[in-house]
Amino acid sequence: MSKKVRNSFLLAFAALLWGISFVFQSEGGQAIGPYSFNSIRCFIGSLCLIPVIFLLDRFGLSKKPETKQDYKTLILGGICSGSLIFVATNLQQLGLYFGTPSSKAGFLTACYIVLVPVFGLFLKKKCGINIWIGVLLAVMGLYFLCIHGEFRIEFYDLLTIICAPVFAIQILVIDYFSPKVDGVRLSCIQFLVCGILTAIPMLFLEVDSNWIYQFNASAWVSILYAGICSCGIAYTLQIIGQRDLNPTIASLIMSLESVFCVLASWLLLGQTLTLRETLGCVLIFIAIILAQLPKK
Repeated sequence: MSKKVRNSFLLAFAALLWGISFVFQSEGGQAIGPYSFNSIRCFIGSLCLIPVIFLLDRFGLSKKPETKQDYKTLILGGICSGSLIFVATNLQQLGLYFGTPSSKAGFLTACYIVLVPVFGLFLKKKCGINIWIGVLLAVMGLYFLCIHGEFRIEFYDLLTIICAPVFAIQILVIDYFSPKVDGVRLSCIQFLVCGILTAIPMLFLEVDSNWIYQFNASAWVSILYAGICSCGIAYTLQIIGQRDLNPTIASLIMSLESVFCVLASWLLLGQTLTLRETLGCVLIFIAIILAQLPKK
């Protein structure tokens, strides 16, 4: 139980870092292009984990691969997860780039919390009634939190919607690989894979003679936060935190990303929190607590 509580806090902290990241993602993507932003932040996220791996190995705190099969499992997990992150984060970034508001993007992305238990049924991962009620309450909370006025779906919103099932599959992939391999190594490889794959459209669509001049101080702040905190730290915490947790409960905790996005906009940008948004936050918190209660 103590391990599950610790892992829940790790996932909540990851959600905090992701929620704050929305404040930087839109600005960074607009400044240098969505593919450039994603590729560079993934390379930074991968690089910043290399010294962490060395330190953890030195103090005996890591799970080093020992056999050829261990290495194969680690590399396979990194490629699978990195490819899914490549698809999901670029769809999300393109949606933000072309016009989806960050709060709406938070709602559409977090709809993966509905898909994780549905997909999990095919992998024989059953959920109790309390978890299904929690998922319903969380979706209601996300709607109150993120959607204001008329709810219309534009083309750029569809890009963001499509990223939700990809994130759901990525959560299930992490649920499969995280007990088998070292979490920091897996995170490092997945972002190296994502950075390389994203560099292909970046080179063909965004790099030109003026490309380097777009990297102003504001753009670098966004890239460094997204690379170090959102990629390097948060996704590593996801891999570590998902161990011994039902993937549906993990997805519910990570849906706090939308709550933290609204709170970050309130604290950093001076945006006020309405009664509707407050109700949304409360519903999501209730959903997370309900989902973790014993079935009886």
